[in-house]
Amino acid sequence: MLQSSELQFLDENSTEELSQLATLALSGDEASSENNSGGIPEKTGYPDPVYIMAANIFQGIRVEKSPEKVLIKYGNEPLRSLPDESEDEFFQRLSYELAFSTLKYQDILETLLIDSCIFPSTAIPDHLSSLIIVMLYDFQDRKFQARLLSDNEESIAEVQEVENLLNSFKTKLAASLARCRIKHDALSIYHILPETVRNQELRASTLPLYAWINTCKISPEEVYHSLKKKGYSKVKSVLHIGGKAFAVDQHCYDVLIFPSHLKSDLLNIDLFKDYKLIFQDKSRSLAVHSVKALLNMDDDILMVNTGSWYTVAHMSILTNNNNSKVFVCGVQSQAKHPDLKNLFINMGCKNIEILRETFLNIESKDTRLQKVKAILLLPRCSGLGISNPVEFILNEHGDTDLLKDFSQGGTSEDKLHVLAQQQYVQLTHAMKFTKAQAVVYCTCSVYPEENEAVIKKALEFQDHGTKVQPYRLSPPVLPLCSSQEIHLTADKFFRMEPSELTNGCFLSVLTRERDPSETVSVKDVLARAAAKGLLEGIELGKSSKREKKKKKSRTLLQKASATDSNHIQAKIAEFLNRETNTSANWSQPSTTKTSLPPKSTIQVGSSTQVRRPSKTATNPLVPTLLKNTSPPRTYGRPTNFARPRPEDRMVVLKPVEIVLPPVTFPFSTPQGIRPQIPTQHFFCRWVGPKIVVPGYLSVPSISKKGEKPKENLPSSLLRHRRPWL
Repeated sequence: MLQSSELQFLDENSTEELSQLATLALSGDEASSENNSGGIPEKTGYPDPVYIMAANIFQGIRVEKSPEKVLIKYGNEPLRSLPDESEDEFFQRLSYELAFSTLKYQDILETLLIDSCIFPSTAIPDHLSSLIIVMLYDFQDRKFQARLLSDNEESIAEVQEVENLLNSFKTKLAASLARCRIKHDALSIYHILPETVRNQELRASTLPLYAWINTCKISPEEVYHSLKKKGYSKVKSVLHIGGKAFAVDQHCYDVLIFPSHLKSDLLNIDLFKDYKLIFQDKSRSLAVHSVKALLNMDDDILMVNTGSWYTVAHMSILTNNNNSKVFVCGVQSQAKHPDLKNLFINMGCKNIEILRETFLNIESKDTRLQKVKAILLLPRCSGLGISNPVEFILNEHGDTDLLKDFSQGGTSEDKLHVLAQQQYVQLTHAMKFTKAQAVVYCTCSVYPEENEAVIKKALEFQDHGTKVQPYRLSPPVLPLCSSQEIHLTADKFFRMEPSELTNGCFLSVLTRERDPSETVSVKDVLARAAAKGLLEGIELGKSSKREKKKKKSRTLLQKASATDSNHIQAKIAEFLNRETNTSANWSQPSTTKTSLPPKSTIQVGSSTQVRRPSKTATNPLVPTLLKNTSPPRTYGRPTNFARPRPEDRMVVLKPVEIVLPPVTFPFSTPQGIRPQIPTQHFFCRWVGPKIVVPGYLSVPSISKKGEKPKENLPSSLLRHRRPWL
């Protein structure tokens, strides 16, 4: 505490010292001021309702100290806030940001109030202590400059009273702040914060925006076209976004990425106003896409601790064409039902069922959930993987205690143990649903106690006495886009470390071991392929009546095959006997005999037919065309040449190749002009089944008289049997 002589010295030199100390008293939120320095005016303060709301939030999350260390007493009653402003989303965001910043510097701000003699010299009611410390943070953040008020702004008496008090102690407060910085050897109070808190603030200032496409209302191509008309350019990777640009996420095909500074501009375009694009953290999109990849046709989903209703809507939109239902449990307030119903109607969601019971109060044999095949579990967690806790609390309805953990750089061991036990109870309850085949477990925590330890413990102590197959840990169903992701998923857990590009995320997929007797239908296989994007543009419909008839006829044929097998075998034996007799009669020596090479037989003047071995004959060399063949007729000149064959031996006719001379077609050209186009030769060739015949000879092709044979003909035309015999 300052002595009276020091206070007098300060008062005498207030003007000069104030200018010096105000220069030293930089904003504690240095990271955000550095990143937002381009063209953004200096802070001029907040409206009165924001201070009241921030004071009430700080009252609930402040760090309570032991009685012997209590410096300032805080009241227990909240301040009265205006109802209209408390529901405004913009005012809520400002209030949470102000309360969170105040919480991070609580010890420093309390020291300034005591060192400047505001406490305990002034008679201030305890219920105003939270308002004083919140407004003090904003006061030093404005470098102790006066707040600018608009003419039509409604003022609140408590805010005006505290503001006048701080202005009267302005010089002393600036001096106390300067001494505090010198004591900690810091350029600003920002550098007094723990390193983990500073790193979190730095990540939050650069974290890009993620938005998913409502494919029930618009296609991705239409979104790209609309954004390009607005002046946005599409880039390949999130690493290249800057200015008015966007990129498509590598893990989720319907998620777009924007630079953080474009949020105010994007909220004013029709795509976001009409629920065609929805801002949401990427971890939630990863969770719903993992569930979608595990679903078959007509499978239902049960969602637990969803947080934001946008997560439910995203799950509904992804399964809109599957005839699936999305069950959401834990909505006990009937007052929320109309608002939720209107929200889902505006977003085009039609398959959402709301359950009033909490998840632990729902029995695994509930008749409403008999078609549920996948459970999405988003348990309450420490959330230390999040870079911007204020956005997470507002968008995902997170617990405000998250701000306290972030301000201290971590979660206490006692709280971590309580959270891990709650997560284990919920996971084991999800594994009791006998009809479910998969559980997707997702957190935003970086602690193994909430992630790997919970999964391994649940798998180790699962009930093996039931008739259903046990659960096992499955690999991630999401695409792995880098070597780092492959390394992080080596133990079958999907992890994303907190960085300047994404929030931290942990995701695990548990599936039941497949029953060996279970068969998977084609419809389910196609549904899974469609979920993974392998059947783009192909619509999966129900099986038609014709397909059902084909399936029945196929079954009847399979049953009749065993009955007809004996009959077919009898016909085969009869056929072989008849062919043997026919060949014996037909092989009598003729009167005209010509000695031919033993490897080929040519038939001239008769129709050419290709003979293929019969598939049903026992001897594969028996031709099928001999069944109804009559003895050959005699023409004016002998056309059939046959080798003398013994009568007691059946000889099979062998196919041959016939190569005809080249045919030259005349060209219609003027007389005296020889065409420059080379003469075209057409080779006609009859090819039978390939048989092993030795003694191929390379003979030049027959050409025109006086011309040399061409040497550059294809090898298939040079190597052939002797056609002149």
